[in-house]
Amino acid sequence: MSKPQRTSRTLQRSVDETIGAHASTISSQLQAISEALFPPTASKTLRRFTSGEAAKLIGVSDSTLRKMTLAGEGPQPDVGSNGRRLYSLRQLNELRALLAASARGREAHDFLPRRRENEHLQVIAVTNFKGGSGKTTTSVHLAQYLALQGYRVLALDLDPQASMSAMLGVMPETDVRSNETLYAAIRYDEERRPLSEVVRNTYFEGLDLIPGNLELMEFEHTTPRALMRGSRDGEGVFFMRVAKALDDVAENYDVVVLDCPPQLGYLTLSGLCAATSMIVTVHPQMLDVASMSQFLLMTHDLLSVVREAGGELNYDFIRYLLTRYEPQDAPQTKVAALLRNLFDDHVMINAMVKSAAVSDAGLTKQTLYEIGRENLTRSTYDRAMEALDAVNGEVETLIRQAWGRI
Repeated sequence: MSKPQRTSRTLQRSVDETIGAHASTISSQLQAISEALFPPTASKTLRRFTSGEAAKLIGVSDSTLRKMTLAGEGPQPDVGSNGRRLYSLRQLNELRALLAASARGREAHDFLPRRRENEHLQVIAVTNFKGGSGKTTTSVHLAQYLALQGYRVLALDLDPQASMSAMLGVMPETDVRSNETLYAAIRYDEERRPLSEVVRNTYFEGLDLIPGNLELMEFEHTTPRALMRGSRDGEGVFFMRVAKALDDVAENYDVVVLDCPPQLGYLTLSGLCAATSMIVTVHPQMLDVASMSQFLLMTHDLLSVVREAGGELNYDFIRYLLTRYEPQDAPQTKVAALLRNLFDDHVMINAMVKSAAVSDAGLTKQTLYEIGRENLTRSTYDRAMEALDAVNGEVETLIRQAWGRI
């Protein structure tokens, strides 16, 4: 009897060593790829925008920007070898502030759309139970879109896999040390830090990041022990901790975008309780819809318990976003029609279509907002950008409605 036991233990050690070796191999390879794309001595940068793109983002005509340049008003653009005027995102925001200062009333707020004193911080949780539903792609593009429009945005990576962090230029394995994630601000011991101490600026002007990594899993392990102890440390029970942490930085931002992990643990629940709005991403296939059904049932049960325990759940909006949608795919169109029939206005009008442009950009950990039109097939780029802007513009409209501007 002892021989099979020794064999079993030997096999177990072998499996552990194999998995460890595979983890080490893929981590090293990812690091090598990252260093090849973005050398350690370099940092990720955002491209500059042509005067036509800048004018569209600000909401003025190209001729207005040209006149301002000739008059020496505001930041002066770089001029390329082809005579094109090129602006950085920082310069766009300086132009917005300048135009808002010279405008009056509502027009001033159109140039500089930041929230006003009577408008609450928008915390948008992008979530689903199923991996691969496009949560991170949706979260990062939404955060960047809002920053391009002039909002002050905080991207909060709640997922231990930290794909959002990687997309925003922070490698979770090498760039994020102990106690430098959200966990630092929601932990239960004396090492807790204010959230402001772990916020990072990004290469994307107006967009800050709280990165994630595997350390976030500690919250799933320490919360049950804290609940057993009846821990009351001034930061509340587990479902209040993310909201309490955000209070430390709320005045610095207009919108927070939460990229939630693909499971309903303590971390996700605390994020959902901090949120003022929720976007559920769903790929329009029956297996994904079935998974979403389970997610909604579990979320309902768990949030009901949270509400009974004193948690406040006041959402401005809940929307279902169709992702990786192929309009020519008959089964997908049937599922999309089913969802619209069941949920009516809760399904977003616009869908994020499946696009090679988004996939190609993702290969180099970039988004469609980061790469120029000249880097892809123009028709493919234009279709994808049109879909992205439509989806994110719809979310922006919901935010403005929640603030009472529409």
